[in-house]
Amino acid sequence: MNLQINQAQISWEAAATVSQAAVRHAEANGWRINVAVVDRGGNMMSFLRMSGAFIHSIDIAIDKAYTAASFGFPTKDWMSAIGHDDGMKFGFSAQPRLIVFGGGLPIRAVADAGEWCGGIGVSGATDVQDEECARAGLAAIGLAG
Repeated sequence: MNLQINQAQISWEAAATVSQAAVRHAEANGWRINVAVVDRGGNMMSFLRMSGAFIHSIDIAIDKAYTAASFGFPTKDWMSAIGHDDGMKFGFSAQPRLIVFGGGLPIRAVADAGEWCGGIGVSGATDVQDEECARAGLAAIGLAG
C-alpha cells in the first residue's frame, strides 16, 4: 500500500521575495507597513518592518497572515461570510489572532489553484492599501491574490 501525503509548501526564498515586493510597493506609494508571510501551519517564514511603520501593526500583520493561512481566503471576506449572524460575530471576535478586515491573503501553491500553502499579512496603511501591498507581493512570485 502506498500511503502518501502531499502538501504544498512555501519556500523561504519565495516568502522573502513576497515580503520585499510588498515593502517596495508601499515605499513607492509613500506608505509605511509591516508585512508577514507564514506557511500553511501559521509558522513565520518572513517578516519585514519599514522604518516608521506603526509598532502595533506588527502583530496585526502577523495575525492577518495567520488568519489567511488558517482559512484560505482573504481576511476582508470574513464579514460577508458572517453576514448578520450576531452569534458568529461575537464568537469570532473573541478568538485570538483572527482578523476580519482587509490586508491578509492566502498564498496559493499555483495561480488560481484550490490549495493554499500559506498567507501574507500587511498592516500599517489603510486596509485597501494593505491588501494592495499584499497583492504586489504575490505578483512578484507569479501569483494572484
